[in-house]
Amino acid sequence: MKIGKYELKVIETGVFGLDGGAMFGIIPKPLWSKFNPADEQNRVSLHARNLLLVSDSRKILIDTGIGSDWDEKFIRNYRLDQSENTLSNSFNKYGIKPDEITDVLLTHLHFDHTGGSTYLKNGNWIPTFPNAKYYVQKKHFEWALSPTEKDRGSFIQNRFLPLHREGLLNFIDGDVQFDDEIEFLTISGHTTFQQMIKVHDSSNTVLYCGDLFPFTSHIPIPYVMGYDLQPLVTVQEKKKILPIAIEQNWKLFFEHDPEVIMATVAESQGKFSIDQVFTEMIK
Repeated sequence: MKIGKYELKVIETGVFGLDGGAMFGIIPKPLWSKFNPADEQNRVSLHARNLLLVSDSRKILIDTGIGSDWDEKFIRNYRLDQSENTLSNSFNKYGIKPDEITDVLLTHLHFDHTGGSTYLKNGNWIPTFPNAKYYVQKKHFEWALSPTEKDRGSFIQNRFLPLHREGLLNFIDGDVQFDDEIEFLTISGHTTFQQMIKVHDSSNTVLYCGDLFPFTSHIPIPYVMGYDLQPLVTVQEKKKILPIAIEQNWKLFFEHDPEVIMATVAESQGKFSIDQVFTEMIK
């Protein structure tokens, strides 16, 4: 798929599991388990899926996935499976090397979104993309340095602080235009100053949703994660974004859905649902 000067490529970095109740908040299990079946420990499957934008002069990665170099306890608790996909082999598939990446746009600093930003070498955490500028919202970075008891476990500092130490981390303040085709849209329901990435030209728009819509099953307004810091803010953000997505025929990019990469949205009698579904990137 091409938008403006950018060719869009999917980067898969692994599959992991999180508690289904936490993923769906107040929604009863008999409802959410129809679409996201749980294992014997009540964990549902999430993909760690990212988006690569390639032009003649830039290679831009949106989020870096769950990364590698996790200990056995982490792998066991989160049921991490990288037998088929890692950040490295996804890059190899396209013949791209990490040092070719010019920019990394981070939606937020939770471990499943920035885990691949660094790797462990000789006991030290090193930036995975040494020639890239990494971008994150300034207010979100400040939050990540001193999170609450509720969300402290989501921030693994060795996955993002080395970027700051090496001078690679660049701060964004609010909704800004990155270039002609790329725009940052801030939301704060899930975590303070997460940024969605809107990629658009005169014909197509893809919205990289981050954790506003982890699964396609989060499209209905009441389906809000228990992880969200401000669930009522998430509700309002969904009510704002979805009508625009329908009116302008946006394709929503799902970072965590087990099967669907992108989808358009429909509305009927005040209820929102997915419409056209894409399980592969459009040619």
